[in-house]
Amino acid sequence: MPTRLRKIRRMRGSRHHGWGQVGQHRQSGARGGSGNAGLDKHKWTWTVKYDPDHFGRDRFRPPGQKRPARWINAGGLDGLAAKIHLEKKGGAELNLLRLGYGRLLGGGEVKGSYRILVPSCTKSAQAKVEKAGGEIVTGSRE
Repeated sequence: MPTRLRKIRRMRGSRHHGWGQVGQHRQSGARGGSGNAGLDKHKWTWTVKYDPDHFGRDRFRPPGQKRPARWINAGGLDGLAAKIHLEKKGGAELNLLRLGYGRLLGGGEVKGSYRILVPSCTKSAQAKVEKAGGEIVTGSRE
């Protein structure tokens, strides 16, 4: 819109700029209420479009639920060891907590024997690592 057509320029010299005599277009009533007023009533279309998670809670994520940030399957240990250039000798040690993993799960197969430091692991993961000739030290919080 060109500046010359704007009401602020066009109405120079008039007292109310075309909004009536007493208070129209002045306070929060002109914008449908202050703050979050009306998000479930007359501003519902805005809520649906821009803030759909404003109301309610996620029933699938209870507030007290603690989940480790990252985990790795037992089948991924060999690839992880190769990625960090770890020798596959008897003394190879994987500190999963230092690598950013909080839990070791039992999916896949382990080929190398490693000494693994991890905060927690499943029973199947522990069995697979011990079957391959390695050991797991749990509860390490370095």
